Amino acid sequence: MSDATRAPQIAAFAALPGQLRELVTGLDDAALTTAFVSGEWTVAQNVHHLADSHAQAFNRARLILTETHPTITPYDQDAWACLPDAMAADIEPSLLLLTGLHQRWVAFWQALPSTAWERSGWHPERGVLSLEDLLQYYAAHGVAHLDQIRRTLAARGA
Repeated sequence: MSDATRAPQIAAFAALPGQLRELVTGLDDAALTTAFVSGEWTVAQNVHHLADSHAQAFNRARLILTETHPTITPYDQDAWACLPDAMAADIEPSLLLLTGLHQRWVAFWQALPSTAWERSGWHPERGVLSLEDLLQYYAAHGVAHLDQIRRTLAARGA
């Protein structure tokens, strides 16, 4: 992958916190915590999950950069999404976390030397993960959860 193909993915990282905040601003507690779509998370669970997941992934990227092929510890995202703090209507702490985290993460991505992009770690469920893999996956991950929130909010009005 070249710098030119990485740039739109890094831009997606930079844009995610603002897009998310715009999407959820003004929602009341019921809109945030009601499961309007069977089998999908609430809006609040999605917001908290993005903060949890992206914090984990940022740490994974830093481990890959600083250690030799580290083992990346998996976690049960569905169990985390059912924890009391992840079901709470107060999403502001997670929005703030994502804003600062993504500022750091964008700086991290932009500062990587070309030789670092192929560094990798081992994930027991996904196999070998390079820094390029993490960039691709988590740029798409944010977009996917924005879409899930939009579907949830659309179902609220149905």
